[in-house]
Amino acid sequence: MVAIPSTSEKETGIIGERKNYHFSLTCLTSLFFIWGLITSLNDILIPYLKGMFELSYTQAMLIQFCFFGAYFIVSIPAGVLVSKIGYQKGIVFGLIIAGVGALAFYPIATTGSYYAFLTALFVLAAGITLLQVSANPYVSVLGESKTASSRLTMTQAFNSLGATLAPIFGGWLILSSMSKSEAVVQHSQNQALAVQTPYLILATALFLMALIFALLKLPKVESGQEQTRTKSPGSPWQSRNLVLGAIAIFVYVGAEVGIGSLLINFAAMDSIAGLEEIEAAKYVTYYWAGAMIGRFIGSLVMQKISAGKVLGFNAICAGALVLVATFSSGMIALWAIILVGLCNSIMFPSIFTLALRGLKQHTSRGSGILCLAIVGGAIIPVLQGVIADLAGIQISFLLPVLCFAYIAFYGLVGSQLISRENVASLCR
Repeated sequence: MVAIPSTSEKETGIIGERKNYHFSLTCLTSLFFIWGLITSLNDILIPYLKGMFELSYTQAMLIQFCFFGAYFIVSIPAGVLVSKIGYQKGIVFGLIIAGVGALAFYPIATTGSYYAFLTALFVLAAGITLLQVSANPYVSVLGESKTASSRLTMTQAFNSLGATLAPIFGGWLILSSMSKSEAVVQHSQNQALAVQTPYLILATALFLMALIFALLKLPKVESGQEQTRTKSPGSPWQSRNLVLGAIAIFVYVGAEVGIGSLLINFAAMDSIAGLEEIEAAKYVTYYWAGAMIGRFIGSLVMQKISAGKVLGFNAICAGALVLVATFSSGMIALWAIILVGLCNSIMFPSIFTLALRGLKQHTSRGSGILCLAIVGGAIIPVLQGVIADLAGIQISFLLPVLCFAYIAFYGLVGSQLISRENVASLCR
C-alpha cells in the first residue's frame, strides 16, 4: 500500500521524503551527542582551570556563567536567523561557530589568560545555542506530529550519552596531566597546553560535521511557519503554569549544573573521598549516567503516574539526598550527591510539558520563554560558588536544596494553578 501524506506533512513541505527520515534523524542524533559532550566537559574544565589559575570557586563558576549566558543572549537572534535561512543552514552555521570557539582554545592555551578561555567558551556556547534552536524543532517536524515526543526523547537520550562520556574523555586527556600536588602550581605551561588536544579534536569533529551537513540532502522544511495567520489574543505571560514553570526551569538547570560543576572538588575533599581529580572525574560520569538511565525509567513510570506527581517525588528525593551530602561525610556523602543525577533525569522534560499545558496557539512563544530560563545555569552556579568561598562546598549545596524545594512545589501544586484569565484568553 502507498502511504498517503498527512496534512501536517503537506504543510511542512516534506511530502515524498519519508524514506529519508531515518537517515536524517540518525544524522541529527549526532548533534545531540556532541553538544551533550561539550556541555558536560565544563565539569572537567572547572577544576582544571581552578587549579591552573588558582581561582576562587566564584571565579571558576564564571565558566558556566559564560556558557549558559550564551543561551540567554543568543537564543532570540538565533531564532530569527533560523527563520530566515532554514534549519539545515542553521545547523551548519552553528557547527562552524562552535568549531571556531573550540579551535580558539589552541592559541589561547599558550597565553595563560583565564578571560581569553572564557571568551572562547562563550563563542563555543553560541554555536551550541544555534544548534539547539535549529535541531530541536527540526527533529519534531521530521515525521508525524503524534510521534514527535518519542523522537525528541530518543535524541535527548544520546545527549545524555554524550554528557556521560565527557568526564571520561576529559579526565583522560585533561586531568591526567595534573596530579594533586601539581594542581597548586600557578600558570604551569604543561597544564595550559593540556586543553589543546581535546578541544582541537572537538574543533576537527565540528568542522567535519559542518561539511557533512552542508553536503547532505536532508528534507527541506519551512521554518517559522508555526505562527497563525492572524494575531492570537492574549499573552503566554498570563499563564501561571508557564510563569511558575519558567522559574522551575531556571532553578532546575542552575541546581543540576551547580552540583555537577563542584562534584570533582567535592570528591577531592579529605573529609569526603580525598580523590585526585582524574579519579574524581569517574564519579561525574556516574552522575550523568544516572540522569540518562532515569530518563528511560521515568518514561515508563509516567505512563501510569502523572508528570506532576513524579516531578514532585523526584524533587523531594533530590533535596533529601543533597541534605545527606551536606551534613555527612565519606562515601555516603559522595554517593548521595551522585544519586541526585538519577532524580534529575525527568525534571526538565516534565517541567517543560507542564508549563506549556493549555497554551494552545501560544505554545511556541511559551517554549521560547522556557528556553530563556535556561540562563539559570549561568546564575545559580556563580551564587553557589560565592557560598562555597565563604562557607565551604558542602554548605553551598544548601542552595540546590532550595531549588529542589521549589521544583517539588511546582510539581505538586504550582503546575495545577490555572487562572480564569488563562481559560478566558488562552484556551478559546
